[in-house]
Amino acid sequence: MSEFDVKVENVVVFVTLGTKIPLDVISSKLEGAEYSPESFPGVIYRIKEPRAATLIFSSGKIVCTGTRSVDNAREAVSIVAGDLKKLGIDVPKDFDVRVENIVGSTQIATNKKLSLDEIAFSIENTEYEPESFPGLVYRVKEPRVAFLLFGTGKIICTGARNMDDIQAALVKFKDRLIESGVDFGAAA
Repeated sequence: MSEFDVKVENVVVFVTLGTKIPLDVISSKLEGAEYSPESFPGVIYRIKEPRAATLIFSSGKIVCTGTRSVDNAREAVSIVAGDLKKLGIDVPKDFDVRVENIVGSTQIATNKKLSLDEIAFSIENTEYEPESFPGLVYRVKEPRVAFLLFGTGKIICTGARNMDDIQAALVKFKDRLIESGVDFGAAA
């Protein structure tokens, strides 16, 4: 069992189909597709199940966001590829789905509200500017992720490519917090 109970908030994946996609055609034929080339160079195509938003570019690249698992992101991309195929677009049977970012959240148990000022002064690689943003930003080099820490103990992790990276980085972050004097009242 993992030390931290992490809830996946968002998964972002990339796909390259290796074929040109006529955006004006798909935007007129796919229900729910939005295309405003004067403001954005791709088609925004949302699907309901699994709930996801995809950005489809004429180069054949697709970005999928909004799912809460890698499996759902893969399923969403497969559905979009199938919808493109139904429109007569030459979509390869197999394509590589690359996880670009997993955003997760967790809560650390502490005995009191965290003093983000004190933590920022005692831990390297932090940024804390409460006038601009209420959370402390902490970056881990390996695995390469960034955390947002709030005074309530809520942590948002971004930049991970898999759940193991989130867990490993959280352990490092917890160690840094303990070294800085944060009192963990219960297991995180």
